[in-house]
Amino acid sequence: MMENMIKKQASERLLIIMMLTVTFSSMSILLFNFVLPLISEEFQLTNSQVSWVTSAYTLIYGIGTAIYGKLADRFQLKNLLTFGLILFSFASLLGFFSTSYWLLLVARCLQAAGAATIPATATLIPIRYFPIERRGTAMGTVFVGTALGSALGPVISALVVSAVDWRWLFCIPLFLLLTLPFYFKYLGDEKGADTNLDWLGGALLALAVTQILLGVTNDAGWLIGGIVASILFIIRIHSVKQPFVQPELFKNKKYSSNLVLAFFITGMGYSLFFLTPLFLADVQKLPASLIGFAMVPAAAASAILNRQGGKLADSKGTSYLFFLASSLLILCFFLLSTFIGSSAWFIALFLIMGNVGQSFMMIAMSKSISIPLPKEHAGIGMGLLMMQNFISGSIAIGIYGRAVDIETRSSWNPLLHSSMGTIYSNIFFVLVILHVVILIVYKLRKINEKHKGKFVNQK
Repeated sequence: MMENMIKKQASERLLIIMMLTVTFSSMSILLFNFVLPLISEEFQLTNSQVSWVTSAYTLIYGIGTAIYGKLADRFQLKNLLTFGLILFSFASLLGFFSTSYWLLLVARCLQAAGAATIPATATLIPIRYFPIERRGTAMGTVFVGTALGSALGPVISALVVSAVDWRWLFCIPLFLLLTLPFYFKYLGDEKGADTNLDWLGGALLALAVTQILLGVTNDAGWLIGGIVASILFIIRIHSVKQPFVQPELFKNKKYSSNLVLAFFITGMGYSLFFLTPLFLADVQKLPASLIGFAMVPAAAASAILNRQGGKLADSKGTSYLFFLASSLLILCFFLLSTFIGSSAWFIALFLIMGNVGQSFMMIAMSKSISIPLPKEHAGIGMGLLMMQNFISGSIAIGIYGRAVDIETRSSWNPLLHSSMGTIYSNIFFVLVILHVVILIVYKLRKINEKHKGKFVNQK
């Protein structure tokens, strides 16, 4: 009894350390978004050149989550985290002393290569150290770090740049080195099977994802290479004994269908992060210095309520949390579509519903995806989830960016009370319809699973 209590306390402490680590990881993605004009001015760069400071980071970070997830199925988590955090810190020092753009870009790429171990580990700790009935709460706690990072990133970036040179932003991730002793104390020595790693398969996956994302965000010509690399990857995993991703993983209908569902939901959720700064500047005419602060209440609300969302997933089931999250998102998108020209105060309130709904949705989907995963495939299974989140987000941003450029005065929402921001209203109105369709499909799938379960029991 006493031993179980000690283990429970250790796992809770591990979860808090992981949450803080995820907070710094999430901040590192956003910190440099707000200083791109300063970097562009210092190094005399075009907008497309300076955008690689964040684009390259996001790309490597997304691909790295799948690779580290695969490595976690074989190596100890504490060793992967140690390697990742030390690389992250070394790259941060390199960036702090950078005197040229190429060195800055190398530092950001190395930062991403190290930081990618964090989301891969963050999704595995709730699976390995918490029973299914407590897994939702554990995942909700980890996602608090994502929300905190989103809330603190703009504020800290603004404060640092107002006082010192933008390079000091590189010093913030160095605090992660303080977490290493705690990981060595609370993480166990368990590791997966000692199998060979299919590095060629991993390289083909990375190549496919890179070219697809470049095709979506830059030049469509890259898509051809992405398709070819994807075909080669599929051939590879079916032709070797120990592939990078076991084909059987995708034959698991619950896992694969939830992965597809998460792909579309994530892409729709990115509208809140990408479009909000645009319409706050375009429609509400907020200055850049206030846009970040207008988004803070929503991120703060998500941080406060995420653990409660996880508890709901554990006590009432993932379906209950899914329906609650869908309701919040539908309401948020409908209000944004209808009152897009309203005061920034009202917009901030609508965003709270949307951010909380999106956070609850990711908890529900993460737990649903983790349950059918066999232990030996948990790392790559959750790593693919994290990677597809970045793919979905990048594709969605490309679509939203093109949609915003469309000039229109025709509103699709008959209840729109103002002619301002019509294109934003139309985008959010489409998202309302899509979320309603997804909710119906999800409900029908659950009814079908229930009937199948009754049929199996009768047999």
